[in-house]
Amino acid sequence: MFPYEGDLKILRANSHPPYSRQEVQIIQDAARASGLEVIPLVQTFGHLEFVLKHKQFSELQEVGYCLGTLNPHRERSLQLVLEMVRQVLDLHPHAKYLHIGADEVYLLGQGEESRQWLNIPSHDIHHLFLSHVKNVVKHIQATWPYLRLIMWDDMLREMSHDTLKDSGLVGHVQLMLWDYSPFLDVENTVRLMEMYSRAGLSEIWAASSFKGSTNVNTCVTCTQRHVDNHLQWLKVATAQPIGAEIQGIAITGWQRYDHLSVLCELLPVGLLSLASCLQTLRHGGFSKEAQASVTEVLGVSSMEVAHVQSPSVGGPLIPGQRLAELVVELTAILQSEELRFAHTNMYVKGWFSPFHRQKRLVNLVIVQQIQHQAMILLSSVEVKVQALWQEMTQLFPEATAHEWVQQHVSGVLEPLRSLVQDANAIIQEMLPSNTHLPPVEQES
Repeated sequence: MFPYEGDLKILRANSHPPYSRQEVQIIQDAARASGLEVIPLVQTFGHLEFVLKHKQFSELQEVGYCLGTLNPHRERSLQLVLEMVRQVLDLHPHAKYLHIGADEVYLLGQGEESRQWLNIPSHDIHHLFLSHVKNVVKHIQATWPYLRLIMWDDMLREMSHDTLKDSGLVGHVQLMLWDYSPFLDVENTVRLMEMYSRAGLSEIWAASSFKGSTNVNTCVTCTQRHVDNHLQWLKVATAQPIGAEIQGIAITGWQRYDHLSVLCELLPVGLLSLASCLQTLRHGGFSKEAQASVTEVLGVSSMEVAHVQSPSVGGPLIPGQRLAELVVELTAILQSEELRFAHTNMYVKGWFSPFHRQKRLVNLVIVQQIQHQAMILLSSVEVKVQALWQEMTQLFPEATAHEWVQQHVSGVLEPLRSLVQDANAIIQEMLPSNTHLPPVEQES
């Protein structure tokens, strides 16, 4: 969505327009007006699928079968990430911080150049990772010395004290520890913070989540799950890890797990969770006061989006609330036993199996009954899908709405559509001309 230019213009979204330079500025102006500070994040090692999938950058992949990881041995790799940083910072002139990513650098060390590097005595995977990150940090700080740099911590978790202490990162980066689980291990997280602090990496951030991080294809946010994650982080903060200077917490909200994955929870579906997580942190727990802050300000009866009903006419309305309601309603229908009609209905299994359809060994009266019921089910879902489409395209590009429907709806409806298609074809083939089947009785 970023309006990259020059050789990086190919990184722009092509299914719909990216943000314009003016829109990037408008977003930052709105943030400042709300007392928010924008911290850009530019991936510099892993999660670079959106770059390395393009033919002109494919030679910079660590291995050809993993699109996300950058080959740290190529000079062009460094030039690429520094140019991305430059373009992003040019459009963020007030930025005081920059997050350089560097998490989940999958299959690092598997590329041929890395294998050769690792064959040298005293070289290991940790030093391979650190050599690239140090290089990136050094060049960024040479050009933007006022910037404070943040990076994810997960690639450092298995490093020894001496490796961390001599990493070249001490005094140059702040670590951001991510853990999105409602069962976050408090004792282990405190121990990890203290390990980093002893090595000199004492400026530490936490990272939680208010949506996403449940399952890759989850559509409806569970507020309690994310509140529980924040309650665990509060326990970490209360434990006061020795030496750690906790800078703050990043409350992440995912719309995908990565560039190549399916869309998960959309922002309107996660707003109640976001409000609940913010109030949990503000009050130091999910107390009655914290819950009341959410319900009263947003004018809702529940913190769970799955239980929220439309407010009365003139009542408060959460942005995108109607879309959130439709996502909840449609998801419930798609997960219902009723929608498994093509697999569970007795008449389909007994008289209209794939074998019956292939051999045309069917009872046309039963086929018509099946056709009728399947069409009613399809029609009821398609009405919801159409309403969802209208709401979603007011907030998202049409390409996003199309993708959401294709990913979350079409696959579930395919067996029903196939059933109707086969029933129509068989009735048309086998019913003698000028013959009509009796009407199907409507269920009361």
